[in-house]
Amino acid sequence: MHALVSIHDAVFRQVERAGDWLLPLAARFVFASTLLLYFWNSGLTKLGDGLFGLFSPSIGAYSQIFPKQLEAAGYDVDQLGVFHWAVALAGTYAEFILPLLIVIGLLTRLASLGMIGFVTVQSLTDIYGHGATDDKTLGALFDRFPDAVILDQRLFWIFLLSVLVVKGAGALSVDSLLRHRMQPAIA
Repeated sequence: MHALVSIHDAVFRQVERAGDWLLPLAARFVFASTLLLYFWNSGLTKLGDGLFGLFSPSIGAYSQIFPKQLEAAGYDVDQLGVFHWAVALAGTYAEFILPLLIVIGLLTRLASLGMIGFVTVQSLTDIYGHGATDDKTLGALFDRFPDAVILDQRLFWIFLLSVLVVKGAGALSVDSLLRHRMQPAIA
């Protein structure tokens, strides 16, 4: 029995060692293949027209981020203030910048933490701003149905991002490259 336990421990010690570099890489790959284009396409809907659209969010940005305030303003974005403009712009930029940082593995822990905050705010906006409280959209934990958009899917998103917060970007990343370049300077 002792030999079996020793073999088990030796094998899974190697699996754990491989997992230290494979798990972050796999998490970034899964993020890139499932969520990168989701967030970038969402960000594109928030940009205004032309080059100056980078500084002038579309009505889509306001309707997604501030649905009740925009409705109260009669869908006239000029009646919304600088705060609304700044939040819409920051949210739009976050949908482009944070996913890119995660995919290339630069400032991965901070970008992943930022995305967790983004997904949380996105979910709360869907619930309280857009009234997404039906069973199919909101869902419920431990309800045997794994297909609700908010409590089921986004819980997986947050778990995936949490792996990156805890483990970092892994060996194949800009973070790792920069860390190796900084090692001689620190020593």
